[in-house]
Amino acid sequence: MSLADSTKTEALGRLDELPRARLGHAPTPIDAMPNLGARLGRARLYVKRDDCTGLAFGGNKVRQLEFYLGEAVARNADTVLITGAVQSNFVRLAAAAARKLAMDCHIQLEERVPKTDPLYRNSGNVLLDRILGATLHSYAHGEDEAGADRRIREIAAELEAEGRRPYVIPLAPGHAPLGALGYVVAAREIVAQMEADSLAIDEVVVASGSGNTHAGLLFGFRALGCPVTVTGICVRRPAEPQRERIVSRCREIAELLGVKPMVEDGDIRLLDDVLAPGYGQLNAPTIEAIETAARTEALILDPIYTGKAMAGFIRRARQAGPGRSLLFVHTGGTPALFAYGTALAEALSGETADGETAGGEMAGGETAGG
Repeated sequence: MSLADSTKTEALGRLDELPRARLGHAPTPIDAMPNLGARLGRARLYVKRDDCTGLAFGGNKVRQLEFYLGEAVARNADTVLITGAVQSNFVRLAAAAARKLAMDCHIQLEERVPKTDPLYRNSGNVLLDRILGATLHSYAHGEDEAGADRRIREIAAELEAEGRRPYVIPLAPGHAPLGALGYVVAAREIVAQMEADSLAIDEVVVASGSGNTHAGLLFGFRALGCPVTVTGICVRRPAEPQRERIVSRCREIAELLGVKPMVEDGDIRLLDDVLAPGYGQLNAPTIEAIETAARTEALILDPIYTGKAMAGFIRRARQAGPGRSLLFVHTGGTPALFAYGTALAEALSGETADGETAGGEMAGGETAGG
């Protein structure tokens, strides 16, 4: 190990000492997107293919689960419990990770999206949850993280009374951000790829929801001395409350790793202008982004996370000057696409004769919260 590599390792503190269950394929590739770049302007565009992490359709949650499940194994757990939205990628991958490690999984599905479409409730990730043999529970509220955590712990207590050894992955903030460590690792991986391939990335764009992926990347880059801008595209809540979450997550990562805080307030960049009408709900920029990514680079995106993140990425690419390089983090979520099949089919059938969507061009710009 070189002196530079040693210094970088020390900056990440206890990262490599914490329990970790190796579940995914890594490193995932960084691919150029010349067709999309030619359509949008003069910036050089790349994609980090974290949809290719392997496990059960892959996605960013595989990296996060390596640290949660590492702790579960260290505690000799035999059952994993987790809460998420009906079409949550996290719960699907928690069930898959549990099966790989010979554990059971209980999933609590919260009512976060106002959809009663049978396709939404039975296809996509829900179908995979069932195929993986997870036990499904329902929680009637979608914006009550503390209440959902209380209920999932009650289920865990019931299992413990039956002689099981449950491990709960919490939903609300205020716990050790083990999942974020997966993206501290990913930041190290990206920096190594940039150095190996002489890539000068100016800006990384990623969906910002729970905050674990966004905060982990940002903390990792700063700990490694990498000044790249990290732009989070809000997919769950507006920019200001999301900023508070990212600030907290970065502070908690530092505490968990036993290192000094690495992220300054000015490092946290959030855009929420493609969020409306809310989490898991389609809008014109997202539909256009899904279509554009597929028809230029054969990238398949989902309506909840990567479609909205790509809508934000497209806006950033259009605003970027010549010679700038932008990296889109494809966090997966492919199965959720099929749960929105009816709405997407209707939207895509509204094309004009020249193949452009009826919605037209997307407006650019940022919100004051960015």
